[in-house]
Amino acid sequence: MSFWELLKIEFIKVKRSKIIPLIFIAPLLVVASGVANLHSYFTPEYTNAWAAMFIQSALVYSYYLLPFSMIVICVMIAGRETGNNGIMKMLALPVSRYALSAAKFCVLLFYLFMEMVVFLAVFVIAGLLATSGTGITETLPIMYLLKWCCGLFLTMLPSVTTMWAITVLFDKPLLSVGLNMFLVIPGVLVANTPLWIAYPYCYSGYLVSCSLHDFTTIGIGNGFQLFPFLPCAIVIFVFAFWVAITRFGKKEMR
Repeated sequence: MSFWELLKIEFIKVKRSKIIPLIFIAPLLVVASGVANLHSYFTPEYTNAWAAMFIQSALVYSYYLLPFSMIVICVMIAGRETGNNGIMKMLALPVSRYALSAAKFCVLLFYLFMEMVVFLAVFVIAGLLATSGTGITETLPIMYLLKWCCGLFLTMLPSVTTMWAITVLFDKPLLSVGLNMFLVIPGVLVANTPLWIAYPYCYSGYLVSCSLHDFTTIGIGNGFQLFPFLPCAIVIFVFAFWVAITRFGKKEMR
C-alpha cells in the first residue's frame, strides 16, 4: 500500500468525525469578541485598524485557543485507532507503522491549515462588518493578513508535532490532554523570557506579540528574529516527529 493510499484512508476515517465543527469554534469566539471590543472606539480617522483588530483577535487565539483546539484534534485522530482495538487490526496489515503515524500526522497538519483558513475568513468578514459600521475606509490589507496567518501556521508546526508525539506516547487520552494543556498554559509567561526559543508552545503567540512593532513602540525586543529561532524550531520539529513515528504502535507490538 502506497503512502498516498494510506493517507486517503486516514482522511476517510476522520470524515464523519466532529473535527470540522471544532475548527470553527475557536476562530468564531476569538474574532467575534475581539472585533466587538474594538468596534466601540474606532473612528473614521483611526489608522492601522486592521492591524489592531488582528492583534486583539490573534493574541489569545495563538497563545491558547489554537493550541487547545489542536490538542483535542490530536486526541480525536489518535482515538480512531485506539477504539475497539483498531490499532491492533491496522498493525496486523502489511502496513508500516511509521507510514501510518506519518499519514495521521499529515491529517493533523491539514486540519491545522484548515483552521488557519477559517480564522482568516472569519476575521476578514468580521473586520469588514466592524470597519463599515464605524465608517473606516482603510483598505483591507490582505497581504498583511496572509503573511501573519502563514506565520502562525509555520510557528505552530513544532508545537503541533510535540503535541502529536505526546499523544502517541500516552495510552490514556486524559494524560496526553492534561500534559499538553499544562505545557500550553505558561506559554505567555515563557514568551517574555529568553527561554522562549526552546519552548515551542509559545512560538505562535510570540510571533503575534512581535507584530505590535508594526504600529507601536512598545513591544518585545526588536521583533521576531529568524535566528536562532529557525534552527531551534527545526530541531524540535524533527525530534518530536521522530519520537512520534518510532513510538507509534510500539506498545501494541510487544
